[in-house]
Amino acid sequence: MTRFRIKLTLTILGLISLVLLLMGMYFAKVLENSYLQSLHELLSRESKLVAQAVRFPNVFSNQATLEDRVKQVAPSEEVRLTVINEKGQVLYDNSSHADEMENHHDRPEFLAALKGETGISRRYSETLKYDMMYVAVPVEQGTKIVGAVRSAMSMKDITDTIHNMWYSLLTGLLVTLVVGSIVVSRISFSIIRPIEEITRVARNITQRQYESRVRIKAKDEIGQLAGAINFMASSLEQQMYEISENQQRLSGVLTNMTSGVIFISEQRRIMLVNPAVEKLLGTPGHEIVGKLHIEAGKSFGLSQYIDRCLDKSEKFREEVHIYYPQERVLDVNFAPYINFKGEERGVVVVLHDITEIRRLEKMRSDFVANVSHELRTPITSIKGFTETLLEGAMQDEETCRNFLQIISDESERLYRMIRDILDLSKIEQKRIPLQVSRIHLQEMITSAVAIMNDQAQRKELTITLPSPQPDIWLMTDRDCLQQIILNLLTNAIVYTPEGGAITIRTEKEDRIVKIQVMDTGIGIPEKDLTRIFERFYRVDKARSRDSGGTGLGLAIVKHLVDNLHGHIRVDSIEGKGTTFTVTIPYT
Repeated sequence: MTRFRIKLTLTILGLISLVLLLMGMYFAKVLENSYLQSLHELLSRESKLVAQAVRFPNVFSNQATLEDRVKQVAPSEEVRLTVINEKGQVLYDNSSHADEMENHHDRPEFLAALKGETGISRRYSETLKYDMMYVAVPVEQGTKIVGAVRSAMSMKDITDTIHNMWYSLLTGLLVTLVVGSIVVSRISFSIIRPIEEITRVARNITQRQYESRVRIKAKDEIGQLAGAINFMASSLEQQMYEISENQQRLSGVLTNMTSGVIFISEQRRIMLVNPAVEKLLGTPGHEIVGKLHIEAGKSFGLSQYIDRCLDKSEKFREEVHIYYPQERVLDVNFAPYINFKGEERGVVVVLHDITEIRRLEKMRSDFVANVSHELRTPITSIKGFTETLLEGAMQDEETCRNFLQIISDESERLYRMIRDILDLSKIEQKRIPLQVSRIHLQEMITSAVAIMNDQAQRKELTITLPSPQPDIWLMTDRDCLQQIILNLLTNAIVYTPEGGAITIRTEKEDRIVKIQVMDTGIGIPEKDLTRIFERFYRVDKARSRDSGGTGLGLAIVKHLVDNLHGHIRVDSIEGKGTTFTVTIPYT
């Protein structure tokens, strides 16, 4: 039983008890007054009757006559009669001897009778040893009051009646409380149960259990309240579902965005970041949320623009460089956040990493410059030797032949360069479709070595073929893989001094195949390792040109490997040699 139910039960029982008690006291008082009034009237009539009988001087002054007259008028001894003279001496008493009784001059009812009034008094009788009611009336002889007649009657019957009534009242009250407890408990349960049910549902709603409902079908005000609670729960459930859905959508968008999003409050503290920001700043989100943006961002430029947006409430876009955890170029949009009341409550910052774009722009610029430079060299040679021939050198047959040979070589070099540029463009744009077929790797490498064998023999290079066992079969594009091996062999032959060695190895591991081309050439400086796959990049520019290379071979290899979903790595020690490792999926 809940405290409220106990309180309601006790309150109702208390009210019932109070009402019964007050009513019992009222009726007891009324009954007591009724008894007393009846007794008073009885005693008054008795006293007046005796007073009229004994008022004569010859009767009042003679004790024997007085006693006879009183016994004649009031023979019953139910009422105690006492005749008192004006000095308070008892002349007659039908219950005791008059001589043995004390003077009554100080009795209140006697004093009132001497004044000509009817005196009434209630007190404990020392003679009879219980409560009595006394009524005294004056005895008049003409206009003179010569004494008083007092009648008295015991209050014991009235007191017993009152006590019996109180006992009955208390017994009835106890029975009423027992029965009332049962009835009131049922009534309070019927009142409290809907309230408890409503409270339970309200508590469940606060704990996000929005599916809870009040199961009450009453038509009264409590039923209406239950209906309102159910409607509120249903509305909250729908709203929270929509909020949850929107939050999930927003979380999904923010989580999967490649752009970083930061929300900064008006107190300049970071309140929200998405995973892209964690990657850009190199710090987990939980470590920067709640911090000031100037200490969490670790970029003075970025913090300066955030303060500007907060102070001026303007929307703008800037390019920002950050240097931690690594150097990046960011395209950043700053916009003030305004809530539904139109109050400015912070800044939303969106960061786009354009480092790769800037790098590609630089590569494009370098590519244009390199292409221009590479094309200018053969064209200049062709133009110069052509002009020399036109100016008269054609007359010398030997000179003419040498010049024409140079023009032919430069034209061939120009053709190879243009062809490689076009091939690289096609490969980058994936315009060359893959023709997948089943090939035997060792046989294909052997055929590629045969193509390059003449160049290797001219430099007296030793080429070691891979072990024929175990057989390695691949499902891949034959032309792409062959071009990769040919370009790597060409690169190894060009940069390996005479008498050197080139070794080709193959290896199958789990789901991949490794192809390694190792040479004992001049090697690559460590600072150039990260750039050798760029277009026209040469470690030894003079030697590369002398070899007739275009500077595009390794760039083509890199893109072909990517098209085959593989990976290429280079390891080199300057002056000792270089190893290219191509890893492609095995199917």
